[in-house]
Order: sequence, then structure tokens, then C-alpha cells
Amino acid sequence: MASSPRQYQLGLLSITITAILWGSIGIAASMAPPVRPLTMGAAAMGCGGLLQALSALPSLYHARALLKKYGLYVLLGGLAVAIDPLAFYTSMHMSGVAVSTVVSLGSAPLFSAIIDTVMDRVTLGPRWYLSAALGITGIALLCFAERTASLSHHAAPAPIMGIILALIMGFTYAFYSWAAHRLIQRHVPSRAAMGSIFGVGGLLLMPVLFSTGGAFLLSWHYIAAAAYLAVIPMLIGFMCFGYGLRHVPASTATTITLLEPTVAALLAVFILGERLPWVGWSGIGLIMLSLICVTSPKKGNNA
Repeated sequence: MASSPRQYQLGLLSITITAILWGSIGIAASMAPPVRPLTMGAAAMGCGGLLQALSALPSLYHARALLKKYGLYVLLGGLAVAIDPLAFYTSMHMSGVAVSTVVSLGSAPLFSAIIDTVMDRVTLGPRWYLSAALGITGIALLCFAERTASLSHHAAPAPIMGIILALIMGFTYAFYSWAAHRLIQRHVPSRAAMGSIFGVGGLLLMPVLFSTGGAFLLSWHYIAAAAYLAVIPMLIGFMCFGYGLRHVPASTATTITLLEPTVAALLAVFILGERLPWVGWSGIGLIMLSLICVTSPKKGNNA
């Protein structure tokens, strides 16, 4: 059933809100400096994933037979969900919020295309190769900029390792999205698909949180930062995204979420005081062009 103009506008607004909420993750994580990145990532995605599973309990119950039948996708997707925040939050610590966010999101569509090709035998077209070239060039410029900054003693602790971890996050994000899509293709309701994958990921992250979460006891501010990440970007952000996808084409939704790295970069510069040479900003620009190229509406069947 087609969406009404009002529903379409609300869908656009929901996706925009999602991008802004996701873009605030780095700022919120920086509010608890004594908390290890692994711990903050486990708290945010772990608790957020369990909250998503709880909110989807009725759907999970009705889809239990299908989820059991296709349990491998749930387990693999959940494993990717568990790895995702551990890589991303550590990456932000090592290379900065702006660089980590742009690299992870810029690489995710490229990894998605590779996963589709390997798992579903999708043929890649010229647009994907152009996007890959732009993205790889952008990441290379970022690495060069961070290396130059480190020689001048103005860089994050381990920028190159941080970029590698951001790429791992991009891959895991693409993989659990693919797993959820596979479940939905097999007639699992979207709430059940997302709830099951994020629920498994949340459970896998609990041992990390329990074994390293002592720093949260140092201040209520640190607990508040973790609660914000779990409830606002993770739970409410994904709920807004799900609503938007019901009324806005996926290609449009994906393009709107390009606001996220822009928001994250601007917040990192103006609030956290991060600095990036012009070469680094050129790299971010190329990654954004890569995203626009790979997510813009396609003509014909070429990827």
C-alpha cells in the first residue's frame, strides 16, 4: 500500500532524526573518558540490542519457528553485531570520532556489495567500481593526513590502527544488515529479524560488559552516557529508521543517512576540538562522494 504524502514526509523526518542521533554517538562516548572503549561499546550495543529484543518479543514469539529454521543467519548476524561496537568504539579512541565515523560508514556500502557478490552472486557494475575507487582513495588520503598529523604530534594515539578497526566495523555493519535482509527474504517479520540478531549480539556482549564495566561505578555521569547510547541512538534511532523505511524508498533512506558522518565530523571539530588537515577533509569528501555514488538511484540492473 502506497504511503500518503504526510506519511512520506514523516518518513523523511524519521530518517533525518536517525542520522542526527547516530551522529551523536562519538560525542556521548567521549563524556566518559575513564571508561574503556570496549566497555562503552559493549554497554551501548549490548544493552541497546537487548532492549530491541524486548521491544520485539511478540514478533519474536510468532516467528519462533522460522527463526529456529534459519538460526544460522541469526547467530552469524548476532556475532557481527557483537564485534561491531568493540571495533568502532576502539577506533574512535585511536583515530578520532570524525575519521572513524566517516571510514566505517563510507566502507559499509562497498562491503555490502562484496557480500552480495560472494553470497548471492550479484554482478557488480561500473558504478560500484567507481564508488570503490573513490572510497579507497578517500581512506588513503585520511591515512596520509593522520600520519602527517602524528609526525607533528597533533594526532590521535594510533590513527592507522583506528582506521583498520573502522573498516572492520564497516564490514560487520554490512554483514549483519545482509543477515537481517536474508531473514526478511525468508518471510521473517522485520521486527523479529532485527530483534533476534540484536538480541543475540547483546547477549554476546554481556560478558565483556560485566568483566570490564567497573569504571561505570566511578560516576553517575558515565552511567548516563552509556544509558544515552543504549536508548537514544541504538533503540530509538533504529525504531525511527524502521518507521522511515516503511514509507520512504530504501535508496532515499540510505542517502539521507549520509548526514550521520557529516554530523559526527562537525560535532567532533566544534565540540571535541578535533583537527584535521585539508588532505583529511579531501579524503572525507571523496568518501562522501563514494557513498552518494553507490546509494543513488540506479538505471537498469547494474550495481
